[in-house]
Amino acid sequence: MLTAIIDYESGNLHSAEKAFQRMAREMDAGEVVVTSDADVVARADRLVLPGDGAFPACAAELRGHKGIYDAMVEAVEQKGRPFLGICVGMQLMATTGHEYEETPGLGWVGGDVVKITPADASLKVPHMGWNDLVIDHAHPVFDGIQSGDHVYFVHSYHFRAANPAERLAHVDYAGDVTAVIGRGTMVGMQFHPEKSQATGLRIIGNFLTWKP
Repeated sequence: MLTAIIDYESGNLHSAEKAFQRMAREMDAGEVVVTSDADVVARADRLVLPGDGAFPACAAELRGHKGIYDAMVEAVEQKGRPFLGICVGMQLMATTGHEYEETPGLGWVGGDVVKITPADASLKVPHMGWNDLVIDHAHPVFDGIQSGDHVYFVHSYHFRAANPAERLAHVDYAGDVTAVIGRGTMVGMQFHPEKSQATGLRIIGNFLTWKP
């Protein structure tokens, strides 16, 4: 079993690599590699797409790495390989991003990435720090997780899903902020599971052993 964390030069992958490798050992879930090799992406059994920064820049970097991009799309769309997007990697699953300019996403989960607008003007954007998950729909990645568990966020934009059934969890930040989306073999998390301590590690382990 091989899990590929895709390196397309849009984020520091060290903490994600360590967290996924730790849970792969604990769950006997095979090998985890960080890779910019399209051949490795193509043969991986599951894929992880991180992302830090602005949506347009991350989208351009991903599409600019054509070999990786094409291998990822084929693996997810044609081979049905389990896929996890993290932070901007999750946002890229959307139809369109609206950060600075309209930018097409992968279109894997219908919806738009829009700026967070808390109803309480005293709340700062970016939404940064710990917040309580509210689980909207059951999913295998939530095995052992419940509403009220804490996860760690750093973001100014969030995913507004077109289909409410595909918003799996949210948090309250003077209004609903999407935390987890999912459809078919794909799941995305706005928070950083690799920085979310025991809850995040459990979610990573659940993804590594998920059999859609």
